[in-house]
Amino acid sequence: MHCPSPASRHRDSSPPAAHRKRRSLQVTPGSVSRLLRCGQSGRCRDCGNPVEWYHRADQQPVRLHPHELPAAQVPEACRWHVSSGVAHPAGDGSSWCRLPHSVLCPARTTPPSPPELAGLRRSLAVRSRRLIDAGIFTPPPAASPQSTAPQSPFCRPARPIVQLLYVRYLASRPVDEIQCVAQTRHRHRCTTPLLAADGPGGTWTLMPAAAKSGQLALPSDVMAVYDLSRLPYAEQLRWRAQRCAQHAASSTAADLAVAEWEPFDPLRHHEHIHARLPAPVRRPGPADRARHGGRL
Repeated sequence: MHCPSPASRHRDSSPPAAHRKRRSLQVTPGSVSRLLRCGQSGRCRDCGNPVEWYHRADQQPVRLHPHELPAAQVPEACRWHVSSGVAHPAGDGSSWCRLPHSVLCPARTTPPSPPELAGLRRSLAVRSRRLIDAGIFTPPPAASPQSTAPQSPFCRPARPIVQLLYVRYLASRPVDEIQCVAQTRHRHRCTTPLLAADGPGGTWTLMPAAAKSGQLALPSDVMAVYDLSRLPYAEQLRWRAQRCAQHAASSTAADLAVAEWEPFDPLRHHEHIHARLPAPVRRPGPADRARHGGRL
């Protein structure tokens, strides 16, 4: 029988603990809670699979697949690595690499996944189906550009364009569903929406949707934007930090999630451009029914 070498054990004959690979972390300078920039976990809003949020060198967030993969099995153009808590779109020369979730997300059809990653993408698609069948995840409704029928009860974009502090962002959900990212005393995420019923809000307005010269034309010359520029400066800071009024006034509440603002690019996000303002759905009244012979 093979006996381990005494040199590989402690003095009390206990086996040595396995040393895990240390991860370099970096503190987010803009966070009230000094949140560590190291793989804040979440779920993809399109497929429901786990993702990890990191920041790139340009301070923009990126979603990475939560597991490392052998670099030999990943095309060179798809390799990412994390150094000091910052994600970089390139390999670091090691035998392992990270992947952006966008190349694996089963809810996306374009651009197509590389053939080397088709098996992993299929496994994520199976997991998405199981989450849907179990009622854990509900996929967002498919957008239909050809459909002009308003949504109920309001015609509102699923991912609105919001302007605050003279910068346009693409929100991850409708304006009235944007949720505070602060942590409560019970260590849960605050469920208070940013748009308070009794507080100031923005206004929907049509703004130019101009792209840079020499680039492809956009589907519309104007787009609907939820404009917060007229709010006080402190109120716009609160929106950008994605904290409710109560937690914005508190400097001790930690951030439990990353703010979901994505800098708006009119070319990359052209499918979210809407040329008309959200408006309430007009319900047919008695006069309309009488005019149509009661068929409404």
